[in-house]
Amino acid sequence: MKKITYGLVFSVAYGISLLPFGVLYLLSDLLYIIVYNIVGYRRDVVMKNLKMAFPEKSEQEREQIRKQFYHWFCDYIVETIKLLTISNEKLLQHIEFRGADQLEKVFDEERNCAAILGHYCNWEWLSASGLSFQRYPEAVAGLIYHPLNSDAFDRLFIDLRSAHGGVCVPKKDILRYLVNYKREDRRSLFGYIADQAPWWTNIHLWVDFLGIETPVFTGGERIMRKMNDAVFYVDMERPKRGKYICTFQLIVPEAAKTEEFDITKLFFQRLEQSIRRQPAFYLWTHDRWKRTHAEFDWMLEVVNGKAIWRT
Repeated sequence: MKKITYGLVFSVAYGISLLPFGVLYLLSDLLYIIVYNIVGYRRDVVMKNLKMAFPEKSEQEREQIRKQFYHWFCDYIVETIKLLTISNEKLLQHIEFRGADQLEKVFDEERNCAAILGHYCNWEWLSASGLSFQRYPEAVAGLIYHPLNSDAFDRLFIDLRSAHGGVCVPKKDILRYLVNYKREDRRSLFGYIADQAPWWTNIHLWVDFLGIETPVFTGGERIMRKMNDAVFYVDMERPKRGKYICTFQLIVPEAAKTEEFDITKLFFQRLEQSIRRQPAFYLWTHDRWKRTHAEFDWMLEVVNGKAIWRT
């Protein structure tokens, strides 16, 4: 049954991916009507997030951002599916990579790079980052991911992310992969999407993000520091429909020389700048602020000097 389900899912996605961009965006416009107007997918969550992030904006301004977000979100879906069949040459007409020369300078030093990014613009297209390497075409460009609950969609996303040379590594295995690449003397760039909401027991840091006290993951930073990567923030822009600009910005030359949490704090500062520039292109459907510091303090009870989680 798993093979049959995957076959059906892949066949539908493959057929859609063969459509030209003009038709795909017409399909996206239809999907917008269904998702936003008919189903109302997470509309309340999106508005709650926008009110928290932009209290200074009027209700009308926030509603405009919400509609723009859903238009982009539907574009993101069809654009991601397009990865299955679009050629490398055609894809590079739609996404421009800037700053890759800075990555290659790190490779010249026989060191590796880490890219830290958020759910902003079309992060799936970054699986083609390796196409930007001019002097190191053999370098590994990959993405760390959390396997999906659905086997069929998990396999589909691996196919999508590897269609243009990207290497998909489950987050539990990434350290082993990085150590092996280093032993093989292979240069690598791995992307860490670092803006998800951590579970209670994984909260080790709170930052000011969009003016809100926010719990954040720090696991990616620990790996970067252990491997002494050069860390780049991935700044994405969408100047027009069907066009993205991805700029690699060096934020930490040597991760091992930083203090704990410095990288994570720098990342959220940069991500906030990106979001404030073009707020509609962030993943507002994610219930990012569902956990508060007050709840965290209540759950983490200290008894005789030892932290105990309440149940």
